[in-house]
Amino acid sequence: MSTPAFDHLRTWFHQHLDGDKTQRIVQIVLLTATVAVLVVPVRPGGKAVIPLFGTHHPAVVQQQASAPRVVHPRLAAAMPKLQRHLDFAGETASADAQALAQWVVASADNGRLNFAILDKKNAKVFVFDPSGKLIGASKVLLGYAAGDDSVEGIGKRPIAEVRPSERTTPAGRFRAEPGRNEVPEDVVWVDYDAAVSMHRVRLTNPAEHRAERLKSDNVKDRRISYGCINMPPPFFEQVLWPNFRRQGGYVYVLPEVKRLDQVFPALAPNLPRKNQLT
Repeated sequence: MSTPAFDHLRTWFHQHLDGDKTQRIVQIVLLTATVAVLVVPVRPGGKAVIPLFGTHHPAVVQQQASAPRVVHPRLAAAMPKLQRHLDFAGETASADAQALAQWVVASADNGRLNFAILDKKNAKVFVFDPSGKLIGASKVLLGYAAGDDSVEGIGKRPIAEVRPSERTTPAGRFRAEPGRNEVPEDVVWVDYDAAVSMHRVRLTNPAEHRAERLKSDNVKDRRISYGCINMPPPFFEQVLWPNFRRQGGYVYVLPEVKRLDQVFPALAPNLPRKNQLT
C-alpha cells in the first residue's frame, strides 16, 4: 500500500519519532486501512457506503451475479473454514425450495453472509445462517399478482398508480441490504429500484385484513401486497432484522410462472427434466 499521502505521513513519523514507535504506528495505520476495506461494502460503479440506519442509497442489484467482496489473501487464509451443511431443522419446504437451498450451500453462492429463500408458490420465507442452518421460517404476504418480473420503472411511480396486474414480487437472486423506507421504518431492501423490500406487515387499511391473511393456510389469501414481502412483526424483529441489519445478505426468490432453471440456470444439472427447459 503506497500513496503520496501515505509516504508523506511515513516520512514525518521517521523524522519525529524513534524507529520502534514509527514501526508500531505504521502497522496500526495499515491494519486500520485493511479493516476499512473489509467493513465498508463497495458496490460496482458506486461509492463506499455503510447502509445501516440512514436513508438507503440505490444499489446495483444483480439477479444472477454480483461483484465479489475482495479479501486480502492473508486475511482470507486466517479466517476459519466455514462448515457448510444444509439443515431445514425439520421445517416443511417444497422440493424447489430444498433444491435451491442445497445449491446455495453446495456452491457457497452466499459467501459468508446469511441468506433467505422465498417460496412464492407457498408464500413462505426461510432464513439461514451462512453455513446453511435454518434460523427461522414464516408465512408471508406477497404481491397480489402472479409474475416473476417487475414492471420497468415501477419503483418511481406513486403507489396509487400501480395497477393490480403490476403488483408482482420479482423472482431471482438479490443482494439484499438493510435500510429505511419513507415511513420511516427498518426494512431489508430486496430490489431498491423496484421498491421491493421485506418489512413488518402494515395494518393501515383494515379492509385488507392483512393480520388475518398472514395466519391463513390458504396461499391465495396471502397475495395482497404491492410487491413487498410482509412479515409478522415478531419474525421480522427476532429473525430477519437481527441477521440482516449489519451486512445484509442474499435473498433468493423462487419463480411462480417461469421454470426454475430460467431464473437460476446453475441449478439445471441438478433438476428433474420436468423442471428444465426443452
